Amino acid sequence: MGLFFAGILSYCLGSIPSGLLFGKYIWGVDLREHGSKNIGATNAWRILGKGPGLLVFTADLLKGVLGVALGLYFVGTPLAMILGGIAAIVGHGWSIFLGFKGGKGVATGLGVIAMLMPHVTLVILGVWIVIVFFSKYVSLGSVIAAALVPIAAYIFDEPLEFLYFGIVAAIFVICRHKTNIERLINGTESKIRSGHINK
Repeated sequence: MGLFFAGILSYCLGSIPSGLLFGKYIWGVDLREHGSKNIGATNAWRILGKGPGLLVFTADLLKGVLGVALGLYFVGTPLAMILGGIAAIVGHGWSIFLGFKGGKGVATGLGVIAMLMPHVTLVILGVWIVIVFFSKYVSLGSVIAAALVPIAAYIFDEPLEFLYFGIVAAIFVICRHKTNIERLINGTESKIRSGHINK
């Protein structure tokens, strides 16, 4: 029963469309109508600026952190922590408040990994920063960092269930970036830049 409550609460928490809410009610902008039409931190950064982008990133990351925390609180086992985190990621990607649409799960997934595997988090975050800094492609950094999660988990000898989660999370993030990967291959992917639309 505890696992059920943790999963439901984590999913609902993950479903909260942070980018949409912040954009509309603080800056008066619906991110679904601008840029990539995505409600995640990258589009918020591009459309609204650095501050809003970081705010959305932090809020989405916290959803993953709290999802794991709920699994820990209600059940207290590693598996429950993983399932709580997965529920938050699923909620973010298929939000009940957005007709089962949503973001790509990078920030929320990072929050989950930060709770489960801090050492792995430092590695993939460092890789992500380096790739994005030099290439200016957030999607490229996200895909490569996601692919490194299970590899880093194996190197750091993380528990087997965390390694399996890393594999699932990597597949999820890469699949959610399918169109980005196609644009990267075609040379049409947008580079990161901070801006502010004229309202």
